[in-house]
Amino acid sequence: MNAVRHTEFETDPIFTSRWSPRVFDGTPIPENHIGSMLEAARWAPSAYNIQPWRFIYALRGDANWQTLLECLNPFNRGWAQISSAIFILVSDRIMPGDGKDRPDMPAKCNSLDSGSAWVQLALQATSLGYHAHGIAGVEPEAIRNKLKVPERYKIEMAIAVGRRVSDEALSEEQKAAETPSPRKAIREIAFRGVFPND
Repeated sequence: MNAVRHTEFETDPIFTSRWSPRVFDGTPIPENHIGSMLEAARWAPSAYNIQPWRFIYALRGDANWQTLLECLNPFNRGWAQISSAIFILVSDRIMPGDGKDRPDMPAKCNSLDSGSAWVQLALQATSLGYHAHGIAGVEPEAIRNKLKVPERYKIEMAIAVGRRVSDEALSEEQKAAETPSPRKAIREIAFRGVFPND
C-alpha cells in the first residue's frame, strides 16, 4: 500500500487498513477463514433482530466459481476473476410475522441492516490479512436466475475477497490506481444540532 491514511481522532487501525483494491494474487482462502468472515457478518445488528442478509458465495476453482463470476458486470468480472472468493449479498424484503398476532410486513431496514453485515465481513477479512471489495456493478437477472434467488429478496451487491499482490508486482500505472482513497472531513459529514444551511 503506497498511501498512508490519517484520522482526525484516534480509531482502531482496522478501519483505515480496510480498503478496496482491484488487484489480487488469487491464492486460495481456507474454509475456516470464510467461516470467520461469515461469523462476523452473522453478528451484525439488525432491526427487530430479523437478520435479513443472505450470502451466496464461491471459492476460486470450485464448481460455482464461474457462475458467480458471471453475475458481475463485464468491467467488474474483468478484475474480480483474480480474487479468491466472491460473495453475492441479498436481503429479505419481508419482515416475518410472529405466526400469531403480527403478520408478515414489508421490511424497512433490510438494505441498511445488510450493509452492516457486509461491513463486518469486510473488517473480519481485513483482520485476517485479506481485502474485501464491495461491488455495486452486478447483473441482477443473472443473480436471480443462475443463483435461484426468490423475488422476495433484494439483490444488494457482490463482494470480491483476496490477498492483494505486493507493490513490486504492480506496474507504475497500477500503483497509481491501487491506493486507499481519502475520506471527507468530519465537519462535512456530521453536524451538531441541525443540518447546515448551505
